[in-house]
Amino acid sequence: MLSSVRLIRRTVRLVHNPVCNPSRSFMDLKVLVSSLNDFASLSLAESWDNVGLLVEPSPPHTVHTLFLTIDLTEQVMEEALQKKVDLILSYHPPIFRPLKRITWKTWKERLVIRALENRVGIYSPHTAYDASPQGVNSWLAKGLDTIFSLGVCTSRPIHPSKAPTYPTAGTHRVEFSVNGTEDLDKVISVVKDITDVSVTSFSTRTDEEEQTRVSLNCSQEALMQVVAFLSQSRQFYQKTEILSLEKPLLLHAGMGRLCTLDESVSLATMIERIKRHLKLPHVRLALGVGRTLESPVKVVALCAGSGSKVLQGTEADLYLTGEMSHHDVLDAASQGVTVVLCEHSNTERGFLSDLRDMLRAHLENKIDIILSEADRDPLCVA
Repeated sequence: MLSSVRLIRRTVRLVHNPVCNPSRSFMDLKVLVSSLNDFASLSLAESWDNVGLLVEPSPPHTVHTLFLTIDLTEQVMEEALQKKVDLILSYHPPIFRPLKRITWKTWKERLVIRALENRVGIYSPHTAYDASPQGVNSWLAKGLDTIFSLGVCTSRPIHPSKAPTYPTAGTHRVEFSVNGTEDLDKVISVVKDITDVSVTSFSTRTDEEEQTRVSLNCSQEALMQVVAFLSQSRQFYQKTEILSLEKPLLLHAGMGRLCTLDESVSLATMIERIKRHLKLPHVRLALGVGRTLESPVKVVALCAGSGSKVLQGTEADLYLTGEMSHHDVLDAASQGVTVVLCEHSNTERGFLSDLRDMLRAHLENKIDIILSEADRDPLCVA
Protein backbone atom coordinates (compact mmCIF):
# COMPACT_ATOMS: atom_id res chain seq x y z
CA MET A 1 0.00 0.00 0.00
CA LEU A 2 1.37 3.33 -1.01
CA SER A 3 1.55 5.98 1.66
CA SER A 4 -0.20 9.21 0.80
CA VAL A 5 1.95 12.12 -0.07
CA ARG A 6 0.72 15.59 0.79
CA LEU A 7 1.79 18.38 -1.52
CA ILE A 8 2.06 21.80 0.09
CA ARG A 9 2.06 24.83 -2.18
CA ARG A 10 4.46 27.51 -1.01
CA THR A 11 4.42 31.07 -2.21
CA VAL A 12 7.86 32.52 -2.73
CA ARG A 13 8.16 36.33 -2.71
CA LEU A 14 10.93 37.76 -4.82
CA VAL A 15 12.29 40.93 -3.24
CA HIS A 16 13.94 43.38 -5.62
CA ASN A 17 17.24 44.57 -4.21
CA PRO A 18 18.61 47.36 -6.39
CA VAL A 19 22.00 47.16 -4.71
CA CYS A 20 22.59 43.46 -5.24
CA ASN A 21 20.92 43.02 -8.60
CA PRO A 22 23.78 42.11 -10.99
CA SER A 23 21.68 42.85 -14.09
CA ARG A 24 21.14 46.46 -13.12
CA SER A 25 22.57 48.91 -15.63
CA PHE A 26 25.78 50.77 -14.92
CA MET A 27 28.30 53.06 -16.58
CA ASP A 28 32.05 53.29 -16.39
CA LEU A 29 33.04 56.39 -14.41
CA LYS A 30 35.09 57.91 -17.23
CA VAL A 31 32.24 57.41 -19.71
CA LEU A 32 29.74 58.89 -17.26
CA VAL A 33 31.93 61.94 -16.56
CA SER A 34 32.30 62.50 -20.29
CA SER A 35 28.51 62.38 -20.67
CA LEU A 36 28.05 64.80 -17.78
CA ASN A 37 30.50 67.19 -19.43
CA ASP A 38 28.53 66.87 -22.68
CA PHE A 39 25.31 67.72 -20.86
CA ALA A 40 26.73 71.10 -19.81
CA SER A 41 30.24 71.95 -20.92
CA LEU A 42 32.64 72.79 -18.11
CA SER A 43 33.94 75.57 -20.37
CA LEU A 44 30.87 77.55 -19.26
CA ALA A 45 32.17 77.63 -15.68
CA GLU A 46 33.79 80.75 -14.26
CA SER A 47 37.60 80.80 -14.32
CA TRP A 48 37.79 80.98 -10.52
CA ASP A 49 35.60 77.90 -10.03
CA ASN A 50 36.68 74.31 -9.29
CA VAL A 51 34.51 72.04 -11.41
CA GLY A 52 34.56 68.52 -12.84
CA LEU A 53 35.64 65.25 -11.24
CA LEU A 54 37.10 66.18 -7.84
CA VAL A 55 37.52 62.74 -6.24
CA GLU A 56 38.21 59.65 -8.35
CA PRO A 57 38.40 56.12 -6.92
CA SER A 58 41.10 53.93 -8.44
CA PRO A 59 40.02 52.65 -11.88
CA PRO A 60 38.16 50.79 -13.07
CA HIS A 61 35.16 52.25 -11.28
CA THR A 62 31.59 51.52 -12.33
CA VAL A 63 28.62 53.67 -11.38
CA HIS A 64 25.23 52.11 -10.68
CA THR A 65 23.79 55.04 -8.69
CA LEU A 66 24.32 58.78 -9.10
CA PHE A 67 23.46 60.86 -6.04
CA LEU A 68 22.47 64.54 -6.43
CA THR A 69 22.95 67.19 -3.74
CA ILE A 70 23.53 70.93 -3.55
CA ASP A 71 25.97 70.76 -0.62
CA LEU A 72 28.04 67.76 0.39
CA THR A 73 28.05 67.91 4.17
CA GLU A 74 29.01 65.09 6.50
CA GLN A 75 25.32 64.34 7.06
CA VAL A 76 24.77 64.09 3.30
CA MET A 77 27.87 61.89 2.91
CA GLU A 78 26.52 59.53 5.58
CA GLU A 79 23.23 59.31 3.65
CA ALA A 80 25.09 58.61 0.40
CA LEU A 81 27.11 55.79 2.00
CA GLN A 82 23.99 54.23 3.52
CA LYS A 83 22.38 54.23 0.07
CA LYS A 84 25.55 52.69 -1.42
CA VAL A 85 25.94 55.27 -4.19
CA ASP A 86 28.94 55.22 -6.53
CA LEU A 87 29.15 58.86 -7.59
CA ILE A 88 28.02 62.05 -5.85
CA LEU A 89 27.14 65.06 -7.97
CA SER A 90 27.59 67.92 -5.50
CA TYR A 91 26.44 71.17 -7.06
CA HIS A 92 28.80 73.20 -4.88
CA PRO A 93 32.38 71.88 -4.98
CA PRO A 94 33.33 70.47 -1.55
CA ILE A 95 36.96 71.02 -2.56
CA PHE A 96 37.35 74.66 -3.50
CA ARG A 97 40.51 76.00 -1.92
CA PRO A 98 43.59 73.73 -2.23
CA LEU A 99 43.95 71.12 0.52
CA LYS A 100 47.47 70.93 1.96
CA ARG A 101 46.83 67.68 3.79
CA ILE A 102 44.16 64.98 4.06
CA THR A 103 43.60 64.24 7.76
CA TRP A 104 40.66 63.64 10.06
CA LYS A 105 40.94 67.20 11.43
CA THR A 106 38.51 69.17 9.22
CA TRP A 107 35.12 68.18 7.84
CA LYS A 108 36.09 68.69 4.20
CA GLU A 109 39.18 66.51 4.59
CA ARG A 110 37.01 63.85 6.22
CA LEU A 111 34.68 63.95 3.19
CA VAL A 112 37.59 63.09 0.90
CA ILE A 113 38.78 60.29 3.20
CA ARG A 114 35.34 58.70 3.46
CA ALA A 115 34.74 58.99 -0.28
CA LEU A 116 38.00 57.23 -1.15
CA GLU A 117 37.65 54.59 1.58
CA ASN A 118 34.20 53.69 0.26
CA ARG A 119 35.09 54.06 -3.44
CA VAL A 120 32.70 56.94 -4.08
CA GLY A 121 33.53 59.56 -6.69
CA ILE A 122 32.66 63.25 -6.35
CA TYR A 123 31.78 65.47 -9.31
CA SER A 124 30.87 69.17 -9.17
CA PRO A 125 29.42 71.29 -12.02
CA HIS A 126 28.65 74.52 -10.08
CA THR A 127 28.89 77.60 -12.35
CA ALA A 128 28.80 75.45 -15.51
CA TYR A 129 25.20 74.62 -14.54
CA ASP A 130 24.60 78.25 -13.50
CA ALA A 131 25.40 79.38 -17.04
CA SER A 132 23.88 76.47 -18.96
CA PRO A 133 20.76 77.22 -21.06
CA GLN A 134 18.97 74.39 -19.21
CA GLY A 135 20.63 75.21 -15.88
CA VAL A 136 19.63 76.50 -12.48
CA ASN A 137 18.99 80.13 -13.49
CA SER A 138 16.62 79.08 -16.26
CA TRP A 139 14.82 76.90 -13.70
CA LEU A 140 14.62 79.82 -11.25
CA ALA A 141 13.11 82.01 -13.97
CA LYS A 142 10.26 79.51 -14.41
CA GLY A 143 8.84 80.58 -11.06
CA LEU A 144 8.16 84.11 -12.24
CA ASP A 145 5.34 83.04 -14.52
CA THR A 146 2.77 80.48 -13.39
CA ILE A 147 -0.07 78.61 -15.02
CA PHE A 148 -2.41 81.05 -13.30
CA SER A 149 -0.79 84.00 -15.09
CA LEU A 150 -1.91 85.43 -18.42
CA GLY A 151 1.58 86.77 -19.18
CA VAL A 152 4.66 85.07 -20.51
CA CYS A 153 8.17 85.48 -19.10
CA THR A 154 11.03 85.76 -21.59
CA SER A 155 14.60 85.76 -20.37
CA ARG A 156 18.18 86.19 -21.51
CA PRO A 157 21.53 85.93 -19.70
CA ILE A 158 22.66 89.09 -17.94
CA HIS A 159 26.30 88.26 -18.70
CA PRO A 160 26.41 85.98 -21.77
CA SER A 161 29.09 83.29 -21.86
CA LYS A 162 31.70 83.27 -24.57
CA ALA A 163 32.42 80.37 -26.92
CA PRO A 164 35.25 78.16 -25.61
CA THR A 165 37.44 78.77 -28.68
CA TYR A 166 38.13 81.55 -31.15
CA PRO A 167 36.40 81.21 -34.54
CA THR A 168 39.77 81.76 -36.25
CA ALA A 169 43.32 80.85 -35.29
CA GLY A 170 45.04 83.18 -32.85
CA THR A 171 43.99 85.79 -30.30
CA HIS A 172 45.16 88.90 -32.21
CA ARG A 173 45.13 90.23 -35.76
CA VAL A 174 47.98 92.46 -37.00
CA GLU A 175 47.44 94.45 -40.20
CA PHE A 176 49.80 96.74 -42.11
CA SER A 177 50.52 97.84 -45.69
CA VAL A 178 53.57 97.12 -47.85
CA ASN A 179 54.49 99.12 -50.96
CA GLY A 180 57.03 97.09 -52.95
CA THR A 181 57.18 93.44 -53.97
CA GLU A 182 60.67 93.10 -52.49
CA ASP A 183 59.51 94.36 -49.09
CA LEU A 184 56.50 92.05 -49.23
CA ASP A 185 58.65 88.98 -49.87
CA LYS A 186 60.89 89.90 -46.94
CA VAL A 187 57.96 90.32 -44.57
CA ILE A 188 56.27 87.10 -45.61
CA SER A 189 59.55 85.19 -45.27
CA VAL A 190 60.14 86.39 -41.70
CA VAL A 191 56.64 86.06 -40.25
CA LYS A 192 56.16 82.58 -41.67
CA ASP A 193 59.03 81.42 -39.48
CA ILE A 194 57.23 82.59 -36.33
CA THR A 195 55.21 79.86 -34.58
CA ASP A 196 51.41 80.33 -34.38
CA VAL A 197 51.18 82.92 -37.17
CA SER A 198 48.94 82.63 -40.25
CA VAL A 199 49.36 85.11 -43.11
CA THR A 200 46.94 86.46 -45.72
CA SER A 201 47.46 89.40 -48.11
CA PHE A 202 45.42 91.31 -50.65
CA SER A 203 45.96 94.23 -53.02
CA THR A 204 44.66 97.72 -52.16
CA ARG A 205 44.93 101.17 -53.70
CA THR A 206 45.58 104.28 -51.61
CA ASP A 207 46.21 107.79 -53.01
CA GLU A 208 46.79 106.49 -56.53
CA GLU A 209 49.35 104.02 -55.15
CA GLU A 210 49.17 100.23 -55.38
CA GLN A 211 49.81 98.52 -52.03
CA THR A 212 49.56 95.11 -50.47
CA ARG A 213 47.64 94.79 -47.22
CA VAL A 214 49.08 92.08 -44.98
CA SER A 215 46.93 90.48 -42.28
CA LEU A 216 48.46 88.21 -39.62
CA ASN A 217 46.51 86.08 -37.14
CA CYS A 218 48.74 85.21 -34.20
CA SER A 219 48.72 83.98 -30.62
CA GLN A 220 49.51 86.18 -27.60
CA GLU A 221 53.05 84.74 -27.51
CA ALA A 222 53.65 85.24 -31.23
CA LEU A 223 52.33 88.83 -31.10
CA MET A 224 55.43 90.10 -29.30
CA GLN A 225 57.72 88.55 -31.92
CA VAL A 226 55.67 90.08 -34.76
CA VAL A 227 55.71 93.53 -33.14
CA ALA A 228 59.46 93.28 -32.50
CA PHE A 229 60.07 92.56 -36.18
CA LEU A 230 57.76 95.30 -37.47
CA SER A 231 59.28 97.89 -35.11
CA GLN A 232 62.57 97.53 -37.00
CA SER A 233 60.96 99.30 -39.97
CA ARG A 234 59.40 102.71 -39.45
CA GLN A 235 57.54 102.25 -42.75
CA PHE A 236 55.73 99.15 -41.48
CA TYR A 237 55.33 100.09 -37.85
CA GLN A 238 53.61 103.45 -38.37
CA LYS A 239 50.97 101.73 -40.52
CA THR A 240 50.38 98.80 -38.16
CA GLU A 241 47.00 98.09 -36.55
CA ILE A 242 46.63 95.48 -33.82
CA LEU A 243 43.17 94.05 -33.15
CA SER A 244 42.27 91.89 -30.16
CA LEU A 245 40.05 89.02 -31.30
CA GLU A 246 37.05 88.27 -29.10
CA LYS A 247 35.39 84.90 -28.71
CA PRO A 248 31.75 85.09 -29.92
CA LEU A 249 29.00 85.40 -27.32
CA LEU A 250 26.63 82.49 -26.62
CA LEU A 251 23.23 84.16 -26.60
CA HIS A 252 21.43 81.54 -24.47
CA ALA A 253 24.18 80.72 -21.95
CA GLY A 254 25.63 82.91 -19.24
CA MET A 255 25.39 84.14 -15.68
CA GLY A 256 22.06 85.36 -14.28
CA ARG A 257 18.87 86.00 -16.22
CA LEU A 258 17.04 89.20 -17.14
CA CYS A 259 13.36 88.28 -17.32
CA THR A 260 10.61 90.40 -18.84
CA LEU A 261 6.92 89.71 -18.32
CA ASP A 262 4.49 90.45 -21.14
CA GLU A 263 2.14 91.81 -18.47
CA SER A 264 3.31 93.39 -15.23
CA VAL A 265 2.06 92.07 -11.88
CA SER A 266 2.11 93.53 -8.39
CA LEU A 267 5.14 92.97 -6.19
CA ALA A 268 2.93 91.05 -3.72
CA THR A 269 1.87 88.67 -6.51
CA MET A 270 5.47 88.16 -7.62
CA ILE A 271 6.58 87.37 -4.08
CA GLU A 272 3.86 84.72 -3.76
CA ARG A 273 4.98 83.14 -7.05
CA ILE A 274 8.58 83.02 -5.85
CA LYS A 275 7.62 81.44 -2.53
CA ARG A 276 5.42 78.87 -4.28
CA HIS A 277 8.16 77.95 -6.78
CA LEU A 278 10.84 77.61 -4.09
CA LYS A 279 8.46 76.02 -1.57
CA LEU A 280 9.38 78.62 1.07
CA PRO A 281 7.09 80.05 3.77
CA HIS A 282 9.19 83.23 4.05
CA VAL A 283 11.60 85.35 2.02
CA ARG A 284 13.57 88.46 2.95
CA LEU A 285 12.45 91.69 1.31
CA ALA A 286 14.03 95.12 0.83
CA LEU A 287 11.60 97.52 -0.80
CA GLY A 288 13.09 99.87 -3.35
CA VAL A 289 12.74 103.56 -2.52
CA GLY A 290 9.24 104.70 -3.51
CA ARG A 291 7.98 101.12 -3.94
CA THR A 292 5.13 99.30 -2.17
CA LEU A 293 3.71 95.79 -2.32
CA GLU A 294 1.29 97.07 -4.95
CA SER A 295 4.03 98.47 -7.21
CA PRO A 296 4.12 96.84 -10.64
CA VAL A 297 6.88 94.37 -11.53
CA LYS A 298 7.64 93.78 -15.19
CA VAL A 299 11.42 93.20 -15.32
CA VAL A 300 13.20 90.84 -12.91
CA ALA A 301 16.95 90.32 -12.74
CA LEU A 302 17.80 87.06 -11.01
CA CYS A 303 20.81 85.00 -10.05
CA ALA A 304 20.70 81.73 -8.13
CA GLY A 305 23.02 81.58 -5.13
CA SER A 306 24.97 84.76 -4.49
CA GLY A 307 23.93 87.52 -6.88
CA SER A 308 25.74 90.70 -5.85
CA LYS A 309 28.31 90.84 -8.66
CA VAL A 310 26.03 89.44 -11.35
CA LEU A 311 23.07 91.73 -10.64
CA GLN A 312 24.99 94.92 -9.86
CA GLY A 313 24.01 97.78 -12.17
CA THR A 314 21.29 95.80 -14.00
CA GLU A 315 18.15 97.82 -14.71
CA ALA A 316 15.12 95.98 -13.32
CA ASP A 317 12.12 96.36 -11.02
CA LEU A 318 13.20 93.45 -8.84
CA TYR A 319 16.39 91.59 -7.95
CA LEU A 320 15.86 87.92 -7.01
CA THR A 321 18.75 85.96 -5.53
CA GLY A 322 19.81 83.87 -2.55
CA GLU A 323 22.09 86.35 -0.81
CA MET A 324 23.57 89.82 -1.28
CA SER A 325 25.84 91.92 0.88
CA HIS A 326 24.26 94.56 3.12
CA HIS A 327 25.69 97.46 1.12
CA ASP A 328 24.70 95.97 -2.24
CA VAL A 329 21.11 95.72 -0.97
CA LEU A 330 21.25 99.37 0.12
CA ASP A 331 22.60 100.42 -3.30
CA ALA A 332 19.85 98.56 -5.16
CA ALA A 333 17.07 99.86 -2.91
CA SER A 334 18.33 103.46 -3.25
CA GLN A 335 17.81 103.17 -7.02
CA GLY A 336 14.22 101.99 -6.58
CA VAL A 337 15.00 98.31 -7.14
CA THR A 338 13.28 95.89 -4.75
CA VAL A 339 15.43 93.00 -3.51
CA VAL A 340 14.12 89.53 -2.61
CA LEU A 341 16.57 87.21 -0.81
CA CYS A 342 15.75 83.53 -0.27
CA GLU A 343 19.06 82.21 1.22
CA HIS A 344 21.79 80.85 -1.01
CA SER A 345 20.94 77.22 -1.69
CA ASN A 346 17.15 77.70 -1.48
CA THR A 347 17.39 79.27 -4.94
CA GLU A 348 19.14 76.15 -6.26
CA ARG A 349 17.84 73.03 -4.51
CA GLY A 350 14.53 72.72 -6.36
CA PHE A 351 16.48 72.52 -9.62
CA LEU A 352 17.77 69.07 -8.64
CA SER A 353 14.42 67.42 -9.47
CA ASP A 354 14.51 68.86 -12.98
CA LEU A 355 18.18 67.95 -13.27
CA ARG A 356 17.44 64.34 -12.31
CA ASP A 357 14.84 64.07 -15.08
CA MET A 358 17.10 65.71 -17.66
CA LEU A 359 20.06 63.50 -16.75
CA ARG A 360 17.92 60.36 -16.91
CA ALA A 361 17.03 61.23 -20.49
CA HIS A 362 20.58 62.32 -21.35
CA LEU A 363 22.07 59.11 -19.92
CA GLU A 364 19.31 56.97 -21.47
CA ASN A 365 18.28 55.55 -18.07
CA LYS A 366 21.52 53.57 -17.85
CA ILE A 367 21.95 54.30 -14.14
CA ASP A 368 19.80 55.12 -11.12
CA ILE A 369 19.70 58.80 -10.17
CA ILE A 370 18.49 59.76 -6.69
CA LEU A 371 18.19 62.99 -4.70
CA SER A 372 19.59 63.60 -1.25
CA GLU A 373 17.03 63.84 1.53
CA ALA A 374 19.49 65.26 4.07
CA ASP A 375 20.59 68.20 1.93
CA ARG A 376 19.17 71.54 3.13
CA ASP A 377 20.14 75.19 3.50
CA PRO A 378 22.02 75.76 6.77
CA LEU A 379 19.92 78.85 7.59
CA CYS A 380 16.34 78.79 8.77
CA VAL A 381 13.84 81.13 10.44
CA ALA A 382 13.71 80.38 14.18
